[in-house]
Amino acid sequence: MSTTQHDRPRLSTAAAIARLYPYAKPAMPRIYLGMVAALLAGVVALAIPLVLQQLVDGPLSSGDATLVGPAVVIVLVLGVLEAVMIALRRWFVLTPGTHVEARMRNALYAKLQDLPVAFHDRWQSGQLLSRAVSDLNLIRRWLSFGLVLLVVNAVTIVIGFGVLVYWNLWLGLLFLVCSIPLWVYGYLFEQKYSVIARRAQDQQGDLATAVEESVHGIRVLKAFGRGKHSLLKFADQAELLRATEIEKARAIAGIWFWLILIPDVAFALCLLGGVALGAAGQLTPGELVAFFATATVLRFPVESIGFLLAMTYDTRSAADRFFEVMDETNAIVDPEHPVTITAPVGRLTFENVVFRYQDAPADRPGTLDGVDLTLEPGETMALVGVTGSGKTTLTALATRLYDVRSGRVLLDGVDIRDLSREELRRHIAMAFEDATLFSTSVRENVLLGRPELAGDDPTVRAEADRVLAEALEIAQADFVHRLPDGVDTTVGEEGLSLSGGQRQRLALARAVAARPAVLVLDDPLSALDVDTEALVEAALRRVLATTTGLIVAHRPSTVQMADRVALLQEGRITDVGTHSELLQRNEHYRYVISSLEDEELAQSEREDRELRLAEEEGRRREAVDRESRVIEREGEAKR
Repeated sequence: MSTTQHDRPRLSTAAAIARLYPYAKPAMPRIYLGMVAALLAGVVALAIPLVLQQLVDGPLSSGDATLVGPAVVIVLVLGVLEAVMIALRRWFVLTPGTHVEARMRNALYAKLQDLPVAFHDRWQSGQLLSRAVSDLNLIRRWLSFGLVLLVVNAVTIVIGFGVLVYWNLWLGLLFLVCSIPLWVYGYLFEQKYSVIARRAQDQQGDLATAVEESVHGIRVLKAFGRGKHSLLKFADQAELLRATEIEKARAIAGIWFWLILIPDVAFALCLLGGVALGAAGQLTPGELVAFFATATVLRFPVESIGFLLAMTYDTRSAADRFFEVMDETNAIVDPEHPVTITAPVGRLTFENVVFRYQDAPADRPGTLDGVDLTLEPGETMALVGVTGSGKTTLTALATRLYDVRSGRVLLDGVDIRDLSREELRRHIAMAFEDATLFSTSVRENVLLGRPELAGDDPTVRAEADRVLAEALEIAQADFVHRLPDGVDTTVGEEGLSLSGGQRQRLALARAVAARPAVLVLDDPLSALDVDTEALVEAALRRVLATTTGLIVAHRPSTVQMADRVALLQEGRITDVGTHSELLQRNEHYRYVISSLEDEELAQSEREDRELRLAEEEGRRREAVDRESRVIEREGEAKR
C-alpha cells in the first residue's frame, strides 16, 4: 500500500463523491429520470391520505355507501400508479450504473498499466484488486440505488412535513421538532462511521493480499509445512476485519435505534395531541386519519436515512480509495514531441547513470553511482558482479521500467526519454530471470510483443507461425508440441503448470520473437540444466550475431557467450574487456567468476543428486511393480 495515501487532505463527503461526476456524467440523464419516477411515486403515495380524508369525512360519516366505491377505485389507481413509478425508477437506473462501473474499472486498469514499476513496488496487489472489484461495485450500487433514494426520500420528507403542517400546524411542528435529534445524530454518525468504513475497506484489501499470496505461494507453504502458520496469520487478519465489521454494525445499529424510536415517540405524542384536538373540534376524524396516513408514508423515508447514510459514507471511502490510485503521478511518461528511430542499429549507451530506489539509502543493493558503458551494434555484452551490485537495476533502466536520477541512457544516440515508451519497448526487449506467463495460450504468450501478428488473416497467420516456430526453436522449447493442444494449450495462472525451466524458455522465446534491436537478458537461463542451457546458448549465438545483447550472467558458460564483459562493482563499471583479459588483470573479476563457478558446481551437484534420487525412485517402483505382479499371479494360481 502507498505510504502517503493517508497524508492527503481529507475532503468533505460531498466533495469526495462529487469527484465521481466525470465518470457518472453519461449516466446522469437516466439517473435523473429515475429520481423523477421515484419522486412521483412518493407524491402519489402522499396523495392517498387526501382521498382517505375525503372518504372518512364524506361517505363514512354520512353513511352514503354509493360514494365509497369511487374512493376505493381512486386509491387502487393511485396504488397501481405508485407501483408503475417504482418499476420505472428501477428500469431507468439499473443499466447506467453498470456502465459507470465498467468505465471506472477500465480507467483504473489503464492507470495501473501506465503507472511505473516503482508504484507497484509500493502497493499490495490485494489492495489494488479490492479497489477494482469491491469498491467499484459499491459505487455502482450507490449510484443506482443509494443516490436516487437519498435524494428522493429527502424531498419526500420535506413535502411530507409540508402536508403534515397542512393538516394541522401544531401536530406538524410537533412531528418536525421530534425529528431534529435524528439530524444531529446523523451528523455525529458520519464523523464516526466514515473512519470505521475506511478502516474496514483497507483491511479487506489486506485480506485479499493474504489470500493471493497464499494461493501463489501454495507450493512453498506445503513444501515447508507452513500451511497451519499461514492459516493462523490469515485467521488473525480475518478476526481483525470481523471486529471492524462488528464495530460498523454497532454504529449502524445505533442510528437504527434512534430512527425507529424517535418516529414512534412522535407518533405517540401526535396521537395524544390529535385526540385532544379532535375532542376540541379543531380536527376532523378524516383529517386525523389523513395525518397519520401521511406520517406512515413518511416512516420508510425517515427510517431509510440510516442505511442510506451508511451506504453513502461507504461510497465516500470507496471513492477516496479509487482516486488514491488515479491521482498517482507517473513520472515516466512519453515526451510531448517524441523522436522516432526509423532504422535502429542497436547502439546502447549508459552515460554517467545514477539511480537509487525511492527513499532508499545510498548503500542499498541495486544503487548505481555513475555507470558509463557502451554496447556497439551487434555486440554481446555480459554484465557480471556480486549479488546486489545493481545488474538487474541497470537492465531495467534500458526500457524505462525505472528512470535514471541523473545521466542518460541512449539508443542509437537518442536519449530514451525522447522516445515514446511504445517505440522504445519495440526496439528493446527483455527476458527476466523470474519468468511470468499469462493465463492464455502458448502462442499468445510467445507473440505478446508482436501484436501485428494477431488475427485470422491467412498471410498474417502464416507469418505468425513462422516467427513462433523460430522463437521456440531458439529457446529449445519444443516441449510445447507435447502439450495437450500444442502451441494452443492454455498455460495455468502465471505459467505455474509448467516447470521453472519451461517458463524461462517460453519467456526467452517471447523476447526473441519481438525481433528487437537490443535484447536484454536478465539471467534467463538460471532454471535450465547444463545440457539444455548449452543448446539454448548455441541457438542464441545465431540471434546475437545480428542483435545487440546485454546479458546478466550468473554462470561462467553465459559469460563466455559474450564478445566483451562489463564488471559492475559498487554501483560503477570498473572494468570492461574480454573474459580472458579480465581474468588476467582484475582480481575482483576473478573473485566473481570463482563465485559463479562455485554456484554452478553446486547447481550441477544438486542436479546430479536429484537425478540419482529419481533413478532410485524409478528402480524402487519397478521392484514394487514386479512384486505386485508376482503376488497377483500367485493369487490367480491359487484360485
